[in-house]
Formats: sequence, C-alpha cells, structure tokens
Amino acid sequence: MAKILVTGAAGFIGSQLVEQLVVSGFEVSAFVRYNSKSNWGWLENSNIVNNIKIISGDIRDYDSVYDAVKGCDWVFHLAALIGIPYSYISPLAYLKTNIEGTYNVLEASRKLSISNLIVTSTSETYGSAQFVPIHEEHPVVGQSPYSATKIAADHLALSYYRSFNLPVKVARPFNTYGPRQSARAFIPTVISQIASGKKKLHLGNLTPTRDLTYVKDTVNGFLEIAKTPKLDGQITNIGMNTEISMHDLVLLIAKLMNETIEIVVEEQRVRPGKSEVRRLFCDNSKILKFTQWNPKYTLEKGLIETIDWVKNNLSTFKPELYNL
Repeated sequence: MAKILVTGAAGFIGSQLVEQLVVSGFEVSAFVRYNSKSNWGWLENSNIVNNIKIISGDIRDYDSVYDAVKGCDWVFHLAALIGIPYSYISPLAYLKTNIEGTYNVLEASRKLSISNLIVTSTSETYGSAQFVPIHEEHPVVGQSPYSATKIAADHLALSYYRSFNLPVKVARPFNTYGPRQSARAFIPTVISQIASGKKKLHLGNLTPTRDLTYVKDTVNGFLEIAKTPKLDGQITNIGMNTEISMHDLVLLIAKLMNETIEIVVEEQRVRPGKSEVRRLFCDNSKILKFTQWNPKYTLEKGLIETIDWVKNNLSTFKPELYNL
C-alpha cells in the first residue's frame, strides 16, 4: 500500500480522511500546523492516532513541507485557510497559505517524484452559478479573496501537470458538512444555537442555495478520485446534484430537532452584495463516470448525525458569538 501524506490533517475533513486511509490499510503521515502545545486538532483524541505519524510544521514553510513529503508516494493536500468572512479582513494571509502553501506542496512533490497528488479546491471558485447544474467547465469567478486564492492554487496545480507532468488531480468538493466542522460554518451555527436553547437564531443571508455533501461521502470522493489515473491533470467535482436554500435548511434542521424557531438576519453575518455566491448546484456526472464513488448519506441522515455530534460537543461551541 502507498505511503500517504495528508496536509491539513488536523482539520474537519482532513482528520476524517486520515482515519479512513488508516482503516483502508495505508501508511499515513499527518501534517499538522506547529503550535507550542503540540496540539493535533481533531486527531488529538482519534482512535487511530497511534497508527499514524504526526508531523508538525507550517504549510507556508517550504523546508518543513519538503521534509514531510520525503518518503511518501501519495499526497492529499487539504491545508488551507477556508473562512470566507476572515478573507475580507486579511486577504494576505490567504495568499500566503492557499497559494504559496500549494506551491510548496507542488514543488516538493515535483522534486521528490510523488506518484499521486490530490489538491483540494472548492465550489466557491465557480462563484454564483451561471448555469446549473455546474460542471467542471463552468467559468471560475473570484467573488471573495478566499475563492480568488483557491482559483489561483487550482491553476497553479494544473500548470505543474502540463509543465512538469506531475500527476496532480484537483478535487473540487461542494459544501461539506458533518461532525468536527467549525463553529463558524452555517450548519453548526444553526444546530448549536438551537441546542443551547435559543429560540431566535441569528444568521446571515438565507436566500442562497447550496449543494450539501456529508463529510464521509466527501472523504470517499477524495479516495475514489485518487485511485483513478484517468483524472490526472483534471478538476473533478464532489457533490450530490441537489440544492437547498439556506432558509429551507434552517427549517429542516429545526424540524429534525423538534424545535420552533424565529430567524433574525444580522447584517454582520451577510456577505458584501457582489461577493455573495447565490447558487451552487453540482453536476457530479464526471465523478460518477470515472470512479466507483457512491454516496451513502441523504441530507436528513447526515444532518441527524451532525445534530447528535454537536449536541454531544456543545461545550466546544460559543453559540452566543459570531465566529469569523
């Protein structure tokens, strides 16, 4: 089995990808951001932590990335700054992490002759849908500093395939949700406010639609894309080919939690008008055609598992605060 490095391994999707790789029999190294407390994020209490190699470093530091890549066969690159609101405050941080960090992974992978590199994109790169469902040839539009840096990173990755024949694939998940997601994300925000007893929910714009994939299905999408050489040098969507408005999503969560709620739209939670991505609806025909990916979770099933997890971990959330 291949030796695999996962960057962003301490995060929401990365930690669950690491766990699935271990279960699948791979030898895994987990690249986590260095901190003085040696905290490994969501891997800290994982039941597979003794079966992986933890490497602390900084994705912005080429030397630490090169050392982490050394000796590996495959790399899953998930490390990124992902919060859209904070990208309005510090665009430069996103440039350094998302673009320069991706360059570090690409260059180290090229020099060390990595045989399989999967770079993580985002459906935010499409901007508001110009047609639906959105397939991989849809134009990309940087409507936030975050999405602009991800567009740049994607194109840099594809340039390494064309220029250096680096076997790189770009996996482009639509909105992923589930256990371990940040409190700043929409679904955990709604669930944690309801679970904490709030009857008035403070939220942002409720008119956009999103295509939502449960995290375990997203992780399996990464694995299936990685297995398929036919997707080298290409972008592949991971999504469910469905959409739901944020308003209807709130009502569904409240129904599943057996609560009656009132919604208050707070201006600070609303994106600038020209920056709001108003519709995302995935065309997943490519991943279905070229891989064995078969999503297991309906939206309701995934939300029920997420609700249970948030309730059991409510002390880690601060529902009264707006998290950037």
